[in-house]
Amino acid sequence: MILDFPSRPPVFCEPPEDLLRGLGHQPVEVGRSVRDYLAVFSKAEEILALKPNWHLLEQLDCLGIMVTAPGDEVDFVSRFFAPRAGVLEDPVTGSAHCTLIPYWAARLGKQKLVAWQLSKRGGELFCQDAGDRVKIGGKAVLYLEGFINI
Repeated sequence: MILDFPSRPPVFCEPPEDLLRGLGHQPVEVGRSVRDYLAVFSKAEEILALKPNWHLLEQLDCLGIMVTAPGDEVDFVSRFFAPRAGVLEDPVTGSAHCTLIPYWAARLGKQKLVAWQLSKRGGELFCQDAGDRVKIGGKAVLYLEGFINI
């Protein structure tokens, strides 16, 4: 199955102090999409080493914070934090890739990308930049099953 979402490319900006202090490491650049911040780092190891200050990140005027870097065996890696929404770290975030895909497609000069989200559970995503849309595929994990009686 392929998900088809609107593209939300980032606009680069001066990072808020709470973002920098909340991440604890200086990103190479920071952008803002419609609802999230994007912090770009040089190496995947920097992403793995982040120990966010949830209280500071929760103060930001956004839903979530994407952190990303080039990958060694994939095109890019990422993590996604949304403490303001009650989600410290999301395992695999399709909506974050609405920003990550156009960013990396432009930076790497390619439309088809492979990504890995570096959460504890982790997840591989097959991505395509399709102009004003992004397409995302991968394996789904069942996390909830139930019934609704009407």
